[in-house]
Amino acid sequence: MSRKSILKCLWAILPAGILSLSASVEAGAYEERNYISKAYREAVENAGTEDLVKAGGDWFPYPAYDDRGGWSRLFGEDSVRIVAEGERLLSYEWKVIPATAYLEYERSGERKIMENPLEANRKALNTLIMAELAEGRGRFMDQIANGLWMSCQMTSWVLSAHNPRQSSRRALPDPREYIIDLVSGQYGATLAVAWHFFRDEIAALDPSINYCVETAVRERILDPFFDESVRKANWWMADDWQPGQIINNWNPWCNSNVLLCFLLMEQDQQRLDAALRLSVESADRFLNFVKSDGACEEGPSYWGHAAGKLFDYLQMLHDATDGRVSLFDNPQIRNMGEYISRSYIGSSRVVNFADATAVMTPDIYLTYRYGKAMGSSEMMDFAIYLLYSEDRFRTPSVPLGNDTYRSLETARVLDEMTARVNELRTQEIPPHRVLAELRDCVPSATWYPETEFCYLRGGSGNFFAAKGGFNDESHNHNDVGTFIYYHDDKPLFIDAGVGTYTKKTFSSERYDIWSMQSDWHSLPLINGVSQKYGRTYRSADVVCNLKKKEFSLDISGAYPEESSCEVWKRFYRLSGGRLAIRDSFTLKERIAADVENFLVLGDVYLPGETCTVDGAVKKVPAGKVYVIGKDAAAEISFPASMTPSVTVRNLDDPRLTNVWGDTLRRISFTSSPDAPLSGQYLFNVRIL
Repeated sequence: MSRKSILKCLWAILPAGILSLSASVEAGAYEERNYISKAYREAVENAGTEDLVKAGGDWFPYPAYDDRGGWSRLFGEDSVRIVAEGERLLSYEWKVIPATAYLEYERSGERKIMENPLEANRKALNTLIMAELAEGRGRFMDQIANGLWMSCQMTSWVLSAHNPRQSSRRALPDPREYIIDLVSGQYGATLAVAWHFFRDEIAALDPSINYCVETAVRERILDPFFDESVRKANWWMADDWQPGQIINNWNPWCNSNVLLCFLLMEQDQQRLDAALRLSVESADRFLNFVKSDGACEEGPSYWGHAAGKLFDYLQMLHDATDGRVSLFDNPQIRNMGEYISRSYIGSSRVVNFADATAVMTPDIYLTYRYGKAMGSSEMMDFAIYLLYSEDRFRTPSVPLGNDTYRSLETARVLDEMTARVNELRTQEIPPHRVLAELRDCVPSATWYPETEFCYLRGGSGNFFAAKGGFNDESHNHNDVGTFIYYHDDKPLFIDAGVGTYTKKTFSSERYDIWSMQSDWHSLPLINGVSQKYGRTYRSADVVCNLKKKEFSLDISGAYPEESSCEVWKRFYRLSGGRLAIRDSFTLKERIAADVENFLVLGDVYLPGETCTVDGAVKKVPAGKVYVIGKDAAAEISFPASMTPSVTVRNLDDPRLTNVWGDTLRRISFTSSPDAPLSGQYLFNVRIL
């Protein structure tokens, strides 16, 4: 490794901590760090005025609509594509969402019938906005006006699944009460951006359109943010937070969009100042709640809405205050960003504990922007790495999804990222070496001592991740102690993740869903008993030795009293192409057999059965089980005192089949019903 690479990597090692650490932080601990509030108060004191941002939106760091040179420089050659995408929407028919689409959530739990048309409208409006900014000839203005008008005629922008937080408790929006959810805030932000850039042109069509936009954003976003009567529905603000309550991605997601609406549209200086104070206090509660180690307990697929939206929030605050409020040197914010790089396994595979999906490409442009702001070459290199597809580096381009702010922010780094890609294209170095260098700062082992995530990368192309924690995390599964294991980016031992969200997913019936249960994770049934939901069900004595690539924890506390378990110490060691798993236990009494479950992807062959490994037919020897996946295979050695069996889980949910295919298999190793009260079960996994 070059001296430059070594220097780049010095910081990358630090978040992992010292080589061997024992987790001692209480699960769900809330620490009054208040980083944003402190930075804000200091800026106010230094400025001698609370008016850090002048009402009226002049701070927005983009050219005016009629600055053709400015937009040409921002969008560059991507303008042609953006305009072409806008042209496809010149005859777009704006979708009406009927009452029954909302009510379907109550009737069957179905969400998509309402969400899909709403998302189509949001994406269309954002694309038209970008196309008009790119071209500047007014061709898209009528359709933008149609989108704005249609949006303002809607009763609400809140999803049917979130409307039951209204006083009515119904899925249909109640026009007598406005609340703010993930989508309504982002929808309002899109309208605020359109109003900022095009209000003169829209007024030339008819001033009433602007009036409707101003009224809609004020009634649905600005006023409800202050309205204490709907504060319980706007729970994400967390101003009445009590120990035991979760503060998750909703907080930065909603706060960032609400902040943008105020910064662009609020004309009253006193209200703007009050909104900023309330906003930074709320956003601070998220930072106080999440662990300082930087891990996202909701998983990589939520990172863009959790840490990513916090970054968007901080970027807005930085730009609006001309850099006077900045947290871009904060170690916790940096750790939260680099988590997404560490959690990436390869080939679009990521660590997927809780409700996260196992297959995804992180937001490339958010990752780059975040890394640039924090001075993280690891994140910036990772973003460029993600642009490599089908044996070539793709040209960076502005995303035309439903997040207008991120579309604009991408344009600010488009030229810089394009230059990086073009430089790599001209290098006379094999692509695999280029890609390896872009990832050479990722440490071989990472330990998140508060969240209790352990990532280990083996020298033989193996990736292992395990977790401790507790069973009341955000998007929780009963999964304390579970693990995943990949070989050359190919899954063998897996975490299923979650199926399509329905009403049941976030209800009292959540743990009736199989994928939420410990039985369907790589965990034991102790005395025939599964883990239980609740924040008191948690790990203990968690130790990670990064040098030896070992991870251990006592998971007995994740099981209820009826398990009669005093100690269940699970130990993992990764060594080359081998993984050792050892469970050492002590029970008070023997009630039933123990069952060691392992969830795998691939065909399973028990002792005495024949299978094909690397083109050769083999008979599985005694004491072994083979897992033969599509692109990877492993041998599991198990205790002679246990009997193996296989359960096939047929999948029919697209959110799962798109990741795993049609079936998963659970290998169960069952002890005798009169097994000893203390002892150990040892499993060795060897890559075939």
